[in-house]
Amino acid sequence: MNLIIPTENRNNWQIPSFECKLWLGRKHQWCIVIPVINEGRRIGNLLARMTTVGIEKIADIVIIDGGSIDGSLEIEGLKQQNVSGMLLKTGAGKLSAQLRCAYAFALDQGYEGIITIDGNDKDDPEAIPRFIDALNKGVDFVQASRFIAGGIAENTPTSRDIAIRFIHAPMLSLFSGFRWTDTTQGFRAYSRKMLLDTEVSPFRNVFNTYELLAYLSYRAPKLGYRCLELPTIRRYPKDEVPTKISAFKGNLSVLLVLFKACFGAYNPKGK
Repeated sequence: MNLIIPTENRNNWQIPSFECKLWLGRKHQWCIVIPVINEGRRIGNLLARMTTVGIEKIADIVIIDGGSIDGSLEIEGLKQQNVSGMLLKTGAGKLSAQLRCAYAFALDQGYEGIITIDGNDKDDPEAIPRFIDALNKGVDFVQASRFIAGGIAENTPTSRDIAIRFIHAPMLSLFSGFRWTDTTQGFRAYSRKMLLDTEVSPFRNVFNTYELLAYLSYRAPKLGYRCLELPTIRRYPKDEVPTKISAFKGNLSVLLVLFKACFGAYNPKGK
């Protein structure tokens, strides 16, 4: 695979400022990106589960912190849990801004594909090897789904379940031309080729909150990239909802992003 990023394209990337707090170097061709902000014990639990299934033996783990102040990302502790890199976003923006930082870093390091899993320990990392296998076979976009055969959804809030099944996934399926079933969650994988495509152009300031997730689910199939859903396990705790999306205002914002993505508002200019 050609790992060289054309200078003209790279110079056009819009990336929030960030600091590299830990980097032990690239050991594998795949990178696991974990966006985190104040996840407390959840990020530790996730990293322990990843170690249990040996993820560090097949991929490098990079955390992108959005500005945690809970003391959960102590560098020596991360090293002991097989983390290869820790980035701290210092610029503006939320989730999509974090992802732009980490994806740019990973591509600059020469990774051939990126798997993203949320740092709130809702997703089971046992699926990661299957994501990597799909990337190896030429799939460009792998989406986790709790709603297809073999998937498991536990304690999903009713409002979230209804919105995904009857609004979010159907709309993205209709407008993208690919049948999606689980479009709001961030457990997914992308090929290097897709992320570097100027027809995709994910490194733009328009992607600030949750826009990038909806946009890529719409844009990738439209451009003919190979997409695939894989069954995964997604468990919400019984007594708390680890999410950064507020009940009303946040969900309304997600729906607005959905409509804008489906009608091409985030497409690169002239594309």
